[in-house]
Amino acid sequence: MDLNEIRVKLDEIDNQVLELFNKRLELVEKVAEYKSRKNESIYRPKREREIIERLKKINSDMGGKLSSELIEALFSQIISTFRNYEKHELIAYLGPEASFTHQAAEKRFGLSGNYVPITTIDGVFREVSRDKATFGVVPIENTTNGIVSDTINCLNDYDLKIVGEVVLNVHHVFASTCSDIKKIKKIYSKDIAFNQCSNFLRDFGLDNVELVPVDSTAKAAQLAKEEEFTASICAEVAAKMYDVPIVFRNIEDDDKNRTRFFVISKIEVEASGNDKTSILAKLPNRPGALVDFLLDFKAKNIDLTKIKSHIVGGVSIFFLEFNGHKSDDDIAYILNRYSDSIKILGSYVKEADDV
Repeated sequence: MDLNEIRVKLDEIDNQVLELFNKRLELVEKVAEYKSRKNESIYRPKREREIIERLKKINSDMGGKLSSELIEALFSQIISTFRNYEKHELIAYLGPEASFTHQAAEKRFGLSGNYVPITTIDGVFREVSRDKATFGVVPIENTTNGIVSDTINCLNDYDLKIVGEVVLNVHHVFASTCSDIKKIKKIYSKDIAFNQCSNFLRDFGLDNVELVPVDSTAKAAQLAKEEEFTASICAEVAAKMYDVPIVFRNIEDDDKNRTRFFVISKIEVEASGNDKTSILAKLPNRPGALVDFLLDFKAKNIDLTKIKSHIVGGVSIFFLEFNGHKSDDDIAYILNRYSDSIKILGSYVKEADDV
């Protein structure tokens, strides 16, 4: 088969794919009409996960050449594109554009999502609570820097639910218009990014250069583009967005550096069979209160995956996570028993055991 024959075959396949996409859209429109009559969101993470896992299995059984990662990336994009085509639900995220939170939002809702950047975590929660946005995406924790306090505070203050999680591998690049790094006088980035790249800065003698913290790594890339003899530590997508040459890639200290994000909304998420639940607990001020609480999880054989103490308004509370859905019998028993002491933040499809 020569090149022209191969191209003809590819064109035929593309035509078939196009026809199938149109048929799929017709069915998605019917689903959207049904959901609209019931005043329900078309976003159903359980259903979307079932589709992707089913396709992975079919591909494996048939000996397909597509990797599981590629199937997930491809069909996540297809699903989100059709969902957003039919109903443009607004998605607020901690901005600006090209930030890691923006990337997490696109990973969950696709490139065609209707996104709006918000300058603060509190602002994301506020706009979702006011129904200006249907979903919000905010960071919750990083492998290097731990829990994001502002997100915990907002989860306590607002009556919103966690409906999903996104785990993103975080890689930083060193970008500058200056070809000689010895001439760089100033480096822009987010404060935590400086911490995550301390070895790189020290190894290249840049730890004595003026390090200027800014609101986001995307803003850092913009400033590095505008000012001579400056550089930025930022995401690769931000460097490309502002056309800043990338000098070094993957400069983070930990090559397993990951950040976890929450998707928040007013909707409820049904059980999928592979769920995680997050709660806040303010336990009675008496000896053994925390121990008794944790022993109930052990007695019910519930896999408690995270417990972090946190101060909210001068009061110590606990942020806890465990495997399972809040509607599961054993979990429901504990949640009902301690209903006066806990706030259920949400049950959602588990993407990872932890960062």
